[in-house]
Amino acid sequence: MNPESIKQKLDTVTKAWANLAPTSTFGGMTLAQFQAVVKASYDRRAALADNETLHKSLLDQRDNADAASMAAVNKVVKGVVGDVSFGEDSDLYEGMGYIRKSDKATGLTRNTQATKAAKAAAKAAAKAEAKS
Repeated sequence: MNPESIKQKLDTVTKAWANLAPTSTFGGMTLAQFQAVVKASYDRRAALADNETLHKSLLDQRDNADAASMAAVNKVVKGVVGDVSFGEDSDLYEGMGYIRKSDKATGLTRNTQATKAAKAAAKAAAKAEAKS
């Protein structure tokens, strides 16, 4: 049984007993004794619910702190880029995890015969697979 079905069973048994036979003894226990035994289950569920609320709150607080931290990082990096002693081609900029301007690819590509042949083969294979 999963925790939710166990809770439902505890609720069902307790409610039925309390409504239909509150003064009877079952399994050597009165209703009050039974409720004392199962109280630990309810207490742990309540503690878990409180913990879940705290966990969500801490996650939100972390996210807010991270947003402020990233804003500070962006200011610092922009300061490095705008500084005449450093800039976006400096070791410091690269050390901060960015790609130096001189190391960036230009984006220019030239299609060679091999590239054209590979593209044509891939297109033919896709057409053949689409037909099957």
